[in-house]
Amino acid sequence: MTDLHDVHNQAAQYVADVQSLMHELPLAAVPPVVEALLNARARGRHVFVCGNGGSAATASHFVNDLNKGTNVAGKRRFRAVGLVDNTPLLMAWSNDTAYEHALAEQVVNFVEPGDVLVAISGSGNSPNVLRAVEVAHAHGAITVGMTGFNGGQLRSLVDLSLHVPSLCMEQVEDAHMILCHTLTVTLRRAIAAE
Repeated sequence: MTDLHDVHNQAAQYVADVQSLMHELPLAAVPPVVEALLNARARGRHVFVCGNGGSAATASHFVNDLNKGTNVAGKRRFRAVGLVDNTPLLMAWSNDTAYEHALAEQVVNFVEPGDVLVAISGSGNSPNVLRAVEVAHAHGAITVGMTGFNGGQLRSLVDLSLHVPSLCMEQVEDAHMILCHTLTVTLRRAIAAE
């Protein structure tokens, strides 16, 4: 039989750990990311977002927030594209080449100088995310990385880093979602003030 008191304590501990992590979020790194995103929007450039697993879900959510949640009546909108949202294309590139190329090959199709790629990886070592960043760099895009753990390779590969100092994947993913919402609200307020 399940010990409900023990379950409550475990749940309370998880929430307490997340609350503690919130005090360690890289808020000083948010303004440069906001500036890069606003510059891309002002110049009609694209913002591409990618990740794997839970980070893919975060990527899709962030694209939604950029395309809708930042809208202010009468103001230019973002042109955000989720590289994880076309399942047939992801499967085709994965099957015909390798999974590590599934995102990068999409970047090749669309990226132009001045675009922004937001790459989300809890470990910072997802090969397909790293390849996408390398291709974006080669084509003159600005890269933003959201990482956890020690940041992996992604942390030093990107132009702008939002690193969450946690070794718990679930908490890293929680923090990434909070950072995405922080960016969304900050961007919407900045656009409204233009």
